[in-house]
Amino acid sequence: MRILLVVYDNDSYVHFFPQGLAYIAAVLVKEGYDVEIYNQDKFHYPDAHLTEYLNKNKFDVIGVSIIAGYYQYRKLISISDAINRSRNRPFYIIGGHGPAPEPGFFLKKTQADAVVIGEGEVTIIELLEAITNRKPLDTIKGIAFREAGKAVINERRPLISDIDSLPMPAYDLFPMDYYRLLRMPHTTNSDFVMPVISGRGCKFTCNFCYRMDKGFRPRSNEGIIEEIKLLKKDYGITYIAFADELLMSSVERTESLCNDFIKAKLNVKWDCNGRLNYAKPEVLNLMKKAGCVFINYGIEAMDDQVLKNMKKALTTKQIIKGIEVTLEAGISPGLNIIFGNIGDSKETLNKGVEFLLKYDDGAQMRTIRPVTPYPGSPLYYYAIEKGLVKDCEDFYENKHTNSDLLAINFTDMSDEEFHKCLFDANTRLVTNYYQNKLKGTIERARKLYLERDPNFRGFRTL
Repeated sequence: MRILLVVYDNDSYVHFFPQGLAYIAAVLVKEGYDVEIYNQDKFHYPDAHLTEYLNKNKFDVIGVSIIAGYYQYRKLISISDAINRSRNRPFYIIGGHGPAPEPGFFLKKTQADAVVIGEGEVTIIELLEAITNRKPLDTIKGIAFREAGKAVINERRPLISDIDSLPMPAYDLFPMDYYRLLRMPHTTNSDFVMPVISGRGCKFTCNFCYRMDKGFRPRSNEGIIEEIKLLKKDYGITYIAFADELLMSSVERTESLCNDFIKAKLNVKWDCNGRLNYAKPEVLNLMKKAGCVFINYGIEAMDDQVLKNMKKALTTKQIIKGIEVTLEAGISPGLNIIFGNIGDSKETLNKGVEFLLKYDDGAQMRTIRPVTPYPGSPLYYYAIEKGLVKDCEDFYENKHTNSDLLAINFTDMSDEEFHKCLFDANTRLVTNYYQNKLKGTIERARKLYLERDPNFRGFRTL
């Protein structure tokens, strides 16, 4: 059976490595399937190119995976049209966090044959075996499918308890020379970057998160280290971007992982998603010693009532203390704040802006986006309950047109006032960012000309 996995183009210059598809590809190869990757991302093929490719090449199955988002939704519709127009249309499977919460709607819109709901590594093998042997699909856990023009949604599949039982992503099927050019905070021009998953899931339950899987399942330290060593050896990787939702799932787990990194003498830089509950000086100093250069924190708001409303399980006191000790440890903090959750106002927005200005270290440009209640999140179902959105179709077709624009208004402000406040807030943040860049550039010029700095490499390299 020949299988084509499509990596869609999101218009990035260098795309993030498609980890989800790479794990799926790995289990398919392990089971003996003939797998090919269609890299629309690297080559920026127009969607019509996929139709031509399918017309010229015979595949039994085609798969596409997307996360939630206005761009991803519209891209999926366009790719689906390209697939459905092909003369040799394969059996069409979609997956990912985007279609999983509302599989019936996505089956209707894409005319896909099946949706894989949740983790796909076990489900995809059972689904392909059923397709090959022409068995009914209604007994396969973790899928939805079309039958007689209607959507049939099967029972959910239990989560994979042992993540270490999965093979490593099928790196050899992907253009690694392209993906390793990804830039992250504190990379140099000579760094090669690759994301790695240290675990799956999250222990927390923020109201805006559309993650459907409960709990956190870590990989073993040994498995993570083995993968990093492989990436260093085979692809020259010098920087690991831990891409899972929460590497810092506890003090104990973070310390254990860092100690093993040090013992293994990995000698790589790395970043991760962190949690300010666990941002303790001793933990951060150990992370720094183990190679950590950047921790991306989900702060979300700088008002205790708003944090409580969104079930963030954080206080502003914890946030401030955590960011300060992160900076003291010599690690850059990623400062993520959103606006428009239940209880937000012009005053709470200003608190967020003041916080970002005070603790900005220049590692990244930070702006504030409106909160978006993606299907699958508690906030989405709250919006339905309050009559703010009708259903998934209303959300994607009418409400969610851009991630930087308001989708659903949970505040007491008018939409016009909401956007005016965001404009003012982001004007301050963007101005601060470029003013700091200007100061830094002028300081380099001063050192060059007035101190005859021999290390200067040219303004075009800044």
